[in-house]
Amino acid sequence: MAKSDTVSLSVIKRLPRYYRFLGELLKSGVNRISSRELAQIMRLTASQIRQDLNCFGGFGQQGYGYNVSALHGEIGNILGLNLGVKTILIGAGNLGRTIATHMDFENKGFDLIGIFDKNSEVIGRRVRGLPIRDVSDLTAFCQQYRPKMAVLCIPKEAAQEIADLLVGLGIRGFWNFSHYDLAVNYDSIVVENVHLGDSLMTLSYRVKDLAEKEAAKEVEQK
Repeated sequence: MAKSDTVSLSVIKRLPRYYRFLGELLKSGVNRISSRELAQIMRLTASQIRQDLNCFGGFGQQGYGYNVSALHGEIGNILGLNLGVKTILIGAGNLGRTIATHMDFENKGFDLIGIFDKNSEVIGRRVRGLPIRDVSDLTAFCQQYRPKMAVLCIPKEAAQEIADLLVGLGIRGFWNFSHYDLAVNYDSIVVENVHLGDSLMTLSYRVKDLAEKEAAKEVEQK
C-alpha cells in the first residue's frame, strides 16, 4: 500500500471514476477484465491504469487481468468508503436540502448526522429524516456527537467565519459549496471546493470549441 503523501492528486481524483466504472461492470455481470479492456471503456491508456493502481500495490495478475469485484472492493477501501465519517450540513436552503436528500452519503464514506440553518422558517423541518437545527445549537451538537466533516451550503461571506468555528469544534474536512475558496490555516484540515458555475463555464468553452471546429471542417470540405 502506498503512502498517501506519495500519490499525486491527479491519481486520487481518478479513483472514484475507477470505482464507478467497476461498479457498472459488476452490475453487468463482468467478473474479469484486462487493463486494455478497462482502458477502452474509461478512455484511458492501459499503461495509465497500471501506473495508477501500482501506486496502491497493483491488484492485477499476469495473463488474468483484474478480478472486477476484488478491485472494486479494494478501491472502495482505499477511498475509505466504509468509514462512515460523521458529517454535518450547514445551510438548509434549496441547494443544501437537495444535497441532503439526494446525495448517497452512506455509500460514499460519510454518515450525515445533523443539518443546521439560521432561518427560522426552515428550522424544525425534517430532511432525510433529520430535523433542521438552529445553527446556534452547533457548538453543543458538535461537542456531543463529534462530527469530523462538514458540508457548507452557505453564502460566500459567511464561509470563513463558520469554517473557523467548525475547525475549533473538531471538523477536519469540508465539502464546500459556498463559492469561497477556503484558506483555513490549519495543516490537518482538508477542503474540497465545489464550484458548479466553473463546471458550467468549462462546458460552455467546450461546446463553443466544438462548434468552431465543426464550422472550420465544413469550410474545408466546401
